[in-house]
Amino acid sequence: MGITDREPVPAELLDTVRTKHSALWALGDYPAVADEVIPSLGAALVEACDVGRGDHVLDVAAGSGNAAIPAALAGADVVASDLSPVLLAAGRERAAERGAVLRWEVADAHALPFDDGAFDVVMSCVGVMFAPFHELAAGELTRVARPGGTIGTIAWTPDGFIGRMFATMKPFAPPPPPGAQPPPRWGDELHVRSLLGDRVTDLRAEVRGLVVDRFASGVEFRDFFKATYGPTIATYRFLGEDAARVAELDAALADLADAHLADGTMTWDYLVVRATRA
Repeated sequence: MGITDREPVPAELLDTVRTKHSALWALGDYPAVADEVIPSLGAALVEACDVGRGDHVLDVAAGSGNAAIPAALAGADVVASDLSPVLLAAGRERAAERGAVLRWEVADAHALPFDDGAFDVVMSCVGVMFAPFHELAAGELTRVARPGGTIGTIAWTPDGFIGRMFATMKPFAPPPPPGAQPPPRWGDELHVRSLLGDRVTDLRAEVRGLVVDRFASGVEFRDFFKATYGPTIATYRFLGEDAARVAELDAALADLADAHLADGTMTWDYLVVRATRA
């Protein structure tokens, strides 16, 4: 019987995924994506979670601090956790530049090293969606939130631009680990409701659009993501020296972006979720 998301995930598989994902997100320059393309998303999540002074906040899969830093600047006591020490180092630099004080800890969203009920707010901005075992990660989000606390996520929708980008790359990408689920499913309200289940109450979800004006053409978008975005870089590396397949993916990504560009802007749909820990 194959591994499913609702069965125990073998420790050795989790170790392998942890190592591979840490390396994947160190590829390229993800902080450039966060700074130049999606800088407003973190603040949007902080606002949706109503983070305020004195709140004890955990940002899961925090990357370079897109949401953690705004939360700290709002007066919260923040822990930013991520698999990648490289991204956490970048986050420390950005926090220092902005005068934000918070803690940075290496942690796996599948097995968070924090006590039950330790945080008032547990959030993740296009982060936990990339932990491939969704049920396990959702269980950790709810476990470390106190009863009555807030759980908030932002994730790219399956039918939005980034969801379509992943669908475009899928035929070219290395196979996912057994039992993995696609990241954009965290952008499907029904899926998130199923994941969190009766561990939360008062779940509210809204699809919003992020206006992106960073790219003048599909080729510019493609080349930027080829240079900066870990999953895209890993896909091209998997293709190796297969020039025909590389050219096919080049064309597919440029065409996808061109189809979504209008007067130099794109709109990338995302789902923002807020729920209360039962």
